[in-house]
Amino acid sequence: MPKSLLTLLVALSLSSPLLASPPREMAVRATAYNSLPGQGMGNPSIGAWGDRLKPGMKAIAVSRDLLNEGLLGHRSVVRIEGLPGEYQVLDKMHRRWERKIDIYFGEDLEAAREWGNRRVVISWE
Repeated sequence: MPKSLLTLLVALSLSSPLLASPPREMAVRATAYNSLPGQGMGNPSIGAWGDRLKPGMKAIAVSRDLLNEGLLGHRSVVRIEGLPGEYQVLDKMHRRWERKIDIYFGEDLEAAREWGNRRVVISWE
Protein backbone atom coordinates (compact mmCIF):
# COMPACT_ATOMS: atom_id res chain seq x y z
CA MET A 1 0.00 0.00 0.00
CA PRO A 2 1.43 3.42 -0.89
CA LYS A 3 2.59 5.47 2.06
CA SER A 4 0.27 8.40 1.24
CA LEU A 5 -2.79 6.10 1.21
CA LEU A 6 -1.77 4.58 4.55
CA THR A 7 -1.30 8.07 6.02
CA LEU A 8 -4.78 9.06 4.78
CA LEU A 9 -6.39 5.94 6.26
CA VAL A 10 -4.74 6.54 9.64
CA ALA A 11 -5.83 10.19 9.64
CA LEU A 12 -9.42 9.25 8.78
CA SER A 13 -9.57 6.57 11.47
CA LEU A 14 -8.29 9.01 14.11
CA SER A 15 -10.92 11.59 13.20
CA SER A 16 -13.76 9.06 13.05
CA PRO A 17 -16.64 9.77 15.44
CA LEU A 18 -16.75 6.06 16.17
CA LEU A 19 -13.28 6.22 17.67
CA ALA A 20 -13.64 9.55 19.47
CA SER A 21 -14.08 9.22 23.20
CA PRO A 22 -17.57 10.18 24.35
CA PRO A 23 -18.06 13.21 26.59
CA ARG A 24 -17.67 12.35 30.24
CA GLU A 25 -20.17 13.47 32.82
CA MET A 26 -20.58 13.55 36.57
CA ALA A 27 -23.09 14.75 39.14
CA VAL A 28 -21.60 17.40 41.44
CA ARG A 29 -22.73 19.94 44.00
CA ALA A 30 -22.70 23.42 42.45
CA THR A 31 -22.54 26.68 44.36
CA ALA A 32 -21.80 30.24 43.24
CA TYR A 33 -19.12 32.79 44.01
CA ASN A 34 -18.26 36.39 43.24
CA SER A 35 -15.15 38.54 42.94
CA LEU A 36 -16.14 40.82 45.78
CA PRO A 37 -14.01 41.84 48.78
CA GLY A 38 -14.27 39.29 51.58
CA GLN A 39 -15.02 36.35 49.30
CA GLY A 40 -12.30 33.76 48.88
CA MET A 41 -8.67 34.07 49.88
CA GLY A 42 -6.43 36.91 48.74
CA ASN A 43 -7.45 38.99 45.74
CA PRO A 44 -11.02 37.91 44.81
CA SER A 45 -10.37 38.74 41.14
CA ILE A 46 -7.41 36.36 40.76
CA GLY A 47 -7.92 32.60 40.41
CA ALA A 48 -5.66 30.00 42.02
CA TRP A 49 -3.55 29.66 38.86
CA GLY A 50 -3.21 33.44 38.48
CA ASP A 51 -6.01 33.93 35.94
CA ARG A 52 -7.72 37.32 36.20
CA LEU A 53 -11.46 36.86 36.73
CA LYS A 54 -13.67 39.52 35.15
CA PRO A 55 -17.45 39.95 35.33
CA GLY A 56 -19.11 38.25 32.36
CA MET A 57 -16.57 35.42 32.17
CA LYS A 58 -17.87 31.85 32.15
CA ALA A 59 -15.50 30.42 34.72
CA ILE A 60 -15.66 27.86 37.51
CA ALA A 61 -13.61 26.74 40.46
CA VAL A 62 -13.44 22.98 41.03
CA SER A 63 -12.76 20.83 44.05
CA ARG A 64 -9.25 19.46 44.19
CA ASP A 65 -10.34 15.83 44.04
CA LEU A 66 -11.52 16.44 40.45
CA LEU A 67 -8.07 17.86 39.67
CA ASN A 68 -6.11 15.19 41.54
CA GLU A 69 -8.03 12.37 39.84
CA GLY A 70 -7.15 13.84 36.45
CA LEU A 71 -10.79 14.39 35.51
CA LEU A 72 -10.40 18.14 35.01
CA GLY A 73 -7.47 20.51 34.82
CA HIS A 74 -6.61 24.17 34.48
CA ARG A 75 -8.52 25.62 31.53
CA SER A 76 -10.64 22.47 31.00
CA VAL A 77 -13.93 23.27 29.29
CA VAL A 78 -17.10 22.11 31.02
CA ARG A 79 -20.81 22.24 30.25
CA ILE A 80 -23.16 22.66 33.22
CA GLU A 81 -26.67 21.28 33.21
CA GLY A 82 -29.17 24.14 33.31
CA LEU A 83 -26.76 26.84 32.12
CA PRO A 84 -26.05 27.88 28.53
CA GLY A 85 -22.59 27.75 27.01
CA GLU A 86 -19.29 26.39 28.19
CA TYR A 87 -17.35 27.25 31.31
CA GLN A 88 -13.60 27.15 31.81
CA VAL A 89 -11.83 25.83 34.91
CA LEU A 90 -9.86 28.86 36.15
CA ASP A 91 -9.88 28.38 39.90
CA LYS A 92 -9.50 25.71 42.61
CA MET A 93 -11.54 25.26 45.74
CA HIS A 94 -10.34 24.57 49.28
CA ARG A 95 -9.16 21.00 49.92
CA ARG A 96 -12.13 20.26 52.20
CA TRP A 97 -14.56 20.11 49.25
CA GLU A 98 -15.18 17.01 47.14
CA ARG A 99 -17.20 16.54 43.95
CA LYS A 100 -18.04 20.21 43.88
CA ILE A 101 -17.86 23.20 41.53
CA ASP A 102 -18.24 26.89 42.24
CA ILE A 103 -19.68 28.95 39.38
CA TYR A 104 -18.31 32.45 38.90
CA PHE A 105 -20.99 35.17 38.87
CA GLY A 106 -18.68 38.19 38.59
CA GLU A 107 -19.88 40.94 40.92
CA ASP A 108 -23.58 39.98 40.70
CA LEU A 109 -24.23 38.95 44.30
CA GLU A 110 -27.98 38.62 43.73
CA ALA A 111 -27.52 36.17 40.82
CA ALA A 112 -25.10 34.12 42.93
CA ARG A 113 -27.59 33.98 45.79
CA GLU A 114 -30.37 33.06 43.39
CA TRP A 115 -28.27 30.16 42.06
CA GLY A 116 -27.72 28.96 45.61
CA ASN A 117 -26.57 25.40 46.16
CA ARG A 118 -27.81 22.64 43.90
CA ARG A 119 -26.90 19.33 42.36
CA VAL A 120 -26.09 19.41 38.62
CA VAL A 121 -24.49 17.22 36.00
CA ILE A 122 -21.34 18.55 34.36
CA SER A 123 -19.90 17.17 31.14
CA TRP A 124 -16.58 17.52 29.36
CA GLU A 125 -14.58 15.82 26.64
